[in-house]
Amino acid sequence: MIPHLPLAFGAMNYVEIIRDASFIELAVLLLLMAVSVASWALIAMKATQLSRARAQSLTFLDTFWKASRLEAIYQSAQKLEGSPLSKVFCAGYEELSKLAQTGNQEGGGAEAAMSAKLGGIENVERALNRAATAQITELENRVSFLGTVGAASPFVGLFGTVIGILGAFNNIAEQGNATLATVAAPVGNALFATAAGLFAAIPAVVAYNSFVSRIKVFDTEMSNFSADFLNIIKRHFFR
Repeated sequence: MIPHLPLAFGAMNYVEIIRDASFIELAVLLLLMAVSVASWALIAMKATQLSRARAQSLTFLDTFWKASRLEAIYQSAQKLEGSPLSKVFCAGYEELSKLAQTGNQEGGGAEAAMSAKLGGIENVERALNRAATAQITELENRVSFLGTVGAASPFVGLFGTVIGILGAFNNIAEQGNATLATVAAPVGNALFATAAGLFAAIPAVVAYNSFVSRIKVFDTEMSNFSADFLNIIKRHFFR
């Protein structure tokens, strides 16, 4: 069966398919072509973004666990703009710096100091959570478009096929000739819309599932890093 596939695709006259298509069929094909091009562009952009985020996150984690001073880590993290983990760390470090400045300016007894410590930990934790949420939102940006394309494209292609088949049968009814030779060409041309829908949908679905899975990994890593970072600052700054 495999050797016949290239012959089948090669035997298709795409110019004739477009020429014989009705206005609705042509609109469906143009729509599917547009969303397919947009999907591939988005796939390339997101794949690059996530690959960059992965590489820079590994670099940041290596720096974080090897460095001895938070200030040095902060300076390195500012250069890794594509890493979600570095953005989370920067948000926590900046909040911690604000708390340190406030603590130096204010005084108070033991009760006030304890209250400040507990409030400071909560402020840092909120800053880490906000940064993590913002990074997940940025990574998920426009990924839902791929899910929409994957879900809707087959039905759009099927709509074009149904319209094409209806037109073919109307022509047959007008001509009064229903032989296989008369039916085969228009019906085959109509089925091309279904193939176009699947061509647009399959890469979008595969990419969508892959990106969602990779983003979930980043979400877990940011949660784990936030917990580790909070433990470190509790031991060293809120004793």
